[in-house]
Amino acid sequence: MPRIDPRRESEPLTTSPVESADLLAPLDLAFWNIETAEHPMHLGALGVFEADDEPDAAERAAGLLAARAEGVPGLRMRIRSVWLPFGGATRAPVCAFDPFDHVRIAAPVADFHAAAGELMQRPLDRAKPPWEAHVLPGTDGTSFGVLFKFHHALADGLRALTLAASLLDPVDLPVSRPRRPAPVVARRPLPDPRRLPGLLRETVSEVGQALGIGTSVARATLGVRSSASLTSAATGTRRTAGVVLDLDDVHQVRKAVGGTVNDVLIAVVAGALRRWLDERGDCSEGVEPRALVPVSRRRPRTAQPPGNRLSGYLVRLPVSDEDPLVRLRSVRTAMDRNKDAGPERGAGAVALLAERVPALGHRIGGPVVAQAARLLFDILVTSVPLPGIGLRLGGCPLAAVYPFAPLARGQSLAVAVSTYRGRVHFGLVADAAAVPDLELLADSVRKEIHDLVALCANGAGLVTGPRAT
Repeated sequence: MPRIDPRRESEPLTTSPVESADLLAPLDLAFWNIETAEHPMHLGALGVFEADDEPDAAERAAGLLAARAEGVPGLRMRIRSVWLPFGGATRAPVCAFDPFDHVRIAAPVADFHAAAGELMQRPLDRAKPPWEAHVLPGTDGTSFGVLFKFHHALADGLRALTLAASLLDPVDLPVSRPRRPAPVVARRPLPDPRRLPGLLRETVSEVGQALGIGTSVARATLGVRSSASLTSAATGTRRTAGVVLDLDDVHQVRKAVGGTVNDVLIAVVAGALRRWLDERGDCSEGVEPRALVPVSRRRPRTAQPPGNRLSGYLVRLPVSDEDPLVRLRSVRTAMDRNKDAGPERGAGAVALLAERVPALGHRIGGPVVAQAARLLFDILVTSVPLPGIGLRLGGCPLAAVYPFAPLARGQSLAVAVSTYRGRVHFGLVADAAAVPDLELLADSVRKEIHDLVALCANGAGLVTGPRAT
């Protein structure tokens, strides 16, 4: 298909100053080094837009994305190795940036998720800025999809959202105060001798914290039986599916039982896994998979260095419990315990260990860490924030958006959730060989929330608590 060049079109949603090179944060470096061709470490989002019977809507959208990408400095950044620190890498702008290397339009598709699965299994080109936008025209002519892919080392979920939103139609946003830039601190080749006692105390403290996290991870693995359906050999294939729930249904359950919206959604995942395992002939009895629930450590409205700033909570999903309300209370109790401990303590804070490893350690140990993911957790359940405003591309409204998380080596399934315009969107990513029946799991999510709403409507097992907000 010929290239489209609508450079006459409107400006991007947001603009930012020209970006300069910056070293990758330790966690970014870890994501960059654990990636393999079979297990790419990019996250994604599938947006479905209403085309209103415009035959050229998808082609026009592709042209808009390419034209606007030229004006977003963050999309020009590639990742390259540096001499110092040894094993380190930096984000640096490319001199010759061609947006058509990143924005592509496919042939018309009948199933957006089938196409998204095939595209998610293809690694990004590491020699170029690691992101792509694939426009998927619908065969019915009434809609089109856009699959955004961003490498986790280039952008975490919030940063990826900002970059993707900058390619959509301009909207009126509240004016916020500019952030104060982070102070530039000159680096000494050697530490100041007067600071050696303090550095020694900090090092001992960091080692102690690392040992504590490692002990918590080991303790969390004891006595846990995970289903073989959640672990797999490395096939590199991908399949995606999406589920849309009414946010009012989730709030109805939350108000009746207590806890938070996130508690309800994690409990829905646990119940859906139970249904799925039983319906496919696997046994759910005694199964308590460890779910890693990422937690952002970014502080809103404050200057932060770029890169991923994540910790996490580790939660045993009560898959073996028969009662949906008992499962929800178990999740709520586990999440309350994690919150009381804080995101920088406990087994889920294993991501913080990356900050204690020098750059060369990430370069050398990346393959080993990639193999060890299945020892730390069984399934990823993450939440990706979305703005409450309606978004558009080429005048076409965004009707649905399904977030996709990276799938770690040895794991069969990852779940990402976003709330948009009064609806909750589940994005499911699975190893296509290990989970050929992903739609069965998606249907189990729908059934689980239906049963929870019915139980709450009947007044069964209602409780309240201090965190019921």
